[in-house]
Formats: sequence, C-alpha cells, structure tokens
Amino acid sequence: MPATKQDLPARPQPRKPARDALLRAAARLFYADGLAGTGIDAITAEAGVARKSLYNNFASKAELVGAYLEARHAEWLELYRVRLEGAADAKERMLAVFDAYADHAEMAYEHGFRGCGLLNAAAELPARDPGREAVRRHKEEVEALLSEHLAELLPDAGHVAPMARHLAFLLEGAMARAGLEGNDRCIQEARRIAAELVGS
Repeated sequence: MPATKQDLPARPQPRKPARDALLRAAARLFYADGLAGTGIDAITAEAGVARKSLYNNFASKAELVGAYLEARHAEWLELYRVRLEGAADAKERMLAVFDAYADHAEMAYEHGFRGCGLLNAAAELPARDPGREAVRRHKEEVEALLSEHLAELLPDAGHVAPMARHLAFLLEGAMARAGLEGNDRCIQEARRIAAELVGS
C-alpha cells in the first residue's frame, strides 16, 4: 500500500537563524563581489554555517539569488516608507522616491557604494532569468509610485505617465553615475532637477 501524506515523516523546517545569516552574508558578498564572483563556500564561511545549511534553506544558488533580490526590494521599500511618512505634501511624497535612493547610497557598505544592487545583479543574469524579471518589477513599481504622486501634482492627467517615465529614467541614470562615483551627489542633483520639473 503506497504511503499517504500522513504516513510520511514531516520535513524538518529550516532553522531561521541559519537562513537569515546566509541571506545577510549573501547580500554583503553579492553586492561587493557580484553574483558570479561569489561562491557558495564564501557565503557559508561568511555566514559561519556548514555548507549543508545552505542547501537546507535554499534549493540552489539561484534560489538564494532570488531571495537576495526580494530582500533588496523590501529594503528599498522600507527606506521609501520612512521617507513617505515625513513628507508634508504631494511634491515631497514624489521626492521621497529620490530620497529613498539617496538613503540607499548612504548606507554603510563594507567596500563602498557601487550603485543599485538590483541593477548590478540583473546585469549578470541571462535574458529571461527570473531574477531579471524581479528587478524589472521593482523598477516598474518605482515608476508607478512616481506616477501616483505626480497624479496629485500635475493638472493634466495626460502628462502624468510621460513625466513619471522621464523621472524614472532620470533617477536610474543618476543612480548609475552615483555608483561610479561612490556617493549620493548625482542622486541629490537628480532630486533637484525633478523638483524643478514638477514646479511648486
């Protein structure tokens, strides 16, 4: 008689502390050295766990990369949420998107700021990789947030989507240059340009 689900032993749940340690280690190493430049052994050594722990928590390195990308997205959303809470009006809410990127640039990075961790990762992944899709969704969400705030600011609804696209491109260009320069100056300049473009 074949075993039923009730007959099978319960699969042990991964220990959350090991998973968290692995994800933190992967985040530091992926950002500093890139996806391809970071091996499993380096991640487990950095996390202080056995190699087996990685495979108890993640089916593959690709799954770990996916979790890293999700964590980066969540990290940015939290920076944005904090900035949004302090925004006094629609213009400040729109600029909160730029401020969250500046905050990202000002975070303490062991080997210095290297630009958007999501775009850096996407550049290493092949076309149609799920990780690239995750990064695309993040960037689309950022543009949608800009659009939402611009809808409060611009009298002509027909200008909202083109302006959101324009500002999203401005922000991405600024982020790329900021990564090369290792500081947030280009993002601050992009913020000033955005403020001028939308007016008072």
